Amino acid sequence: MPGVDRGPDSVHGDRVGAQTRETHFKGWARPGPVVPGHAAGLRAVEGETLDALSGHCALFQLKDGHRFSTDDLLTAWYGTSWCPAARTALDLGSGLGTVATICAWRLPGARFVTVEAQAQSAALARRSAAFNGLDGRYDIREGDFRDPGVLGTDERFDLVTGSPPYFSPGAGVESGHPQKLACRFELRGTVADYCRTAARHLAVGGFFACVFPAEAAQLERVVAGAAAAGLVIVRRRSVVFREGDPPLIALFGMMRAEDLPEWFRHQTWAEPDLIIRRRDGSIHPEYSAVKLAIGFPP
Repeated sequence: MPGVDRGPDSVHGDRVGAQTRETHFKGWARPGPVVPGHAAGLRAVEGETLDALSGHCALFQLKDGHRFSTDDLLTAWYGTSWCPAARTALDLGSGLGTVATICAWRLPGARFVTVEAQAQSAALARRSAAFNGLDGRYDIREGDFRDPGVLGTDERFDLVTGSPPYFSPGAGVESGHPQKLACRFELRGTVADYCRTAARHLAVGGFFACVFPAEAAQLERVVAGAAAAGLVIVRRRSVVFREGDPPLIALFGMMRAEDLPEWFRHQTWAEPDLIIRRRDGSIHPEYSAVKLAIGFPP
């Protein structure tokens, strides 16, 4: 799948302006509290945008860099849907902080650790956290999550999320922009590394949610990575971006095998496909409901 875009149906929020401080946007009632960034006058600088995400929360992004996508949105939705009582959460390869921001909006009592290797992305994530009033709940760490010392050996989390890069270097057209390049290509670890790190830092009964291509060879990589890490894929949901097309990505929910009964360790519940757009191009009703669930306009 070297030609597949990371975000086949990108879902950038409405550009942040005066309207985000109002209670409604195009007939949709914006849920949740107004975040402090509005009153503080925090704004995007040259070369950036500030895009609405969950409720009144927003995200700083580079105009020409990596932008958040459907993959990120769905990873956060899936993880928080199947681990709704998480008190601690870890986001691996957190990039701009998209997944963590949505998770924090849906889990208002949880505390977060995020790990991102690119300094530019981590800096944007810190500014977004301040804008959204989340910096008191966040520990944004800059580094490669595979390196010793980035995560303490005794650190455990109820929920771990990850949106790994999909392709090995050379498997497709490589962007000249470092943010985009690291988002698509495995410069700092594979899906197996994500599984291994998640398994090492899951709390007892914890849940790991990630996204990866649905093509057969790529699915095999997820299955192998999970098994090698001692994880069980307890549920999986393929995502179809236009009704009638084959699925491009799939969502995975994993738990440690040792936390499950023996009889449960060798099965995966394959959920019905999630359809993003109907054949006529309109948003599928279920996907509209998913977006509402993460505080995003339907």
